[in-house]
Amino acid sequence: MEELSGKIGEIKTEIESQLNISIPLWFELSGDTADATVSDAELASRLPGMIDHTLLRPDADSGEIKRLCEDAEKYGFYSVCIYSPFVGYCSEILEGSDVRVCSVAGFPSGAFLPRIKALEAREAVLAGADEIDTVINISALKENELTAVYDDIRAVVKAVSDDTVIKVILETGYLNEDEKIKGCILAQTAGANFVKTSTGFGPSGASVDDVRLMRAVVGPEIGVKAAGGIRDAAGAISMVKAGAARIGTSASINIVTGIRRMVGPNCLRRGN
Repeated sequence: MEELSGKIGEIKTEIESQLNISIPLWFELSGDTADATVSDAELASRLPGMIDHTLLRPDADSGEIKRLCEDAEKYGFYSVCIYSPFVGYCSEILEGSDVRVCSVAGFPSGAFLPRIKALEAREAVLAGADEIDTVINISALKENELTAVYDDIRAVVKAVSDDTVIKVILETGYLNEDEKIKGCILAQTAGANFVKTSTGFGPSGASVDDVRLMRAVVGPEIGVKAAGGIRDAAGAISMVKAGAARIGTSASINIVTGIRRMVGPNCLRRGN
């Protein structure tokens, strides 16, 4: 951890120089190490309520979206994650339930003008979205144009209400370690509530190593969402143990079924 903390500190200094701002790091303030340890029993009970039940297939129809919402309510998933044209429809179906509505901005490439991402996010929130998953400007990050990356994220954060949860998708499959660290620090500094591994449309999905790295960078202050290729209970559990606070998956029912086979149906409840 000491070696990684040193690298994070060096990258923070680089970002501060480009953005001309001061960035406090969580471990510099607290001196503590993030603790993502959780017992299997507690994890099993919390897991359904940590899932963003996702349907971002371009050809998904309204019948599939309706079933997505019904299943989310039935199994106690945290949210449904859908494209913005379905936000109003999902909000109507889920009215009065505990299931939140999540939509996306700049998805899946991130190659959009900041004002377009901001507009997409704002319109989705006006239609009823509680959360927005926005894709980082990947090419700007790889070219070390850190101000552009910050401004891109900040535009989305400023476009919505303060109680809207913003998750920044890094698309880690395209990034080296330094770039992942930069993406995490920039997202946190810009006011995001979560950093997220992947869209599910990139070269690779979530990995335990990436989740662990992202948690080490952002500490306990904001969430880490693991998404992309998580298909079963074992995979979901490994991500939570590495530090994920939310799981994005289209295989939600398979995951919950696997948990029930492992620990029985009576242990499951909606998580926090």
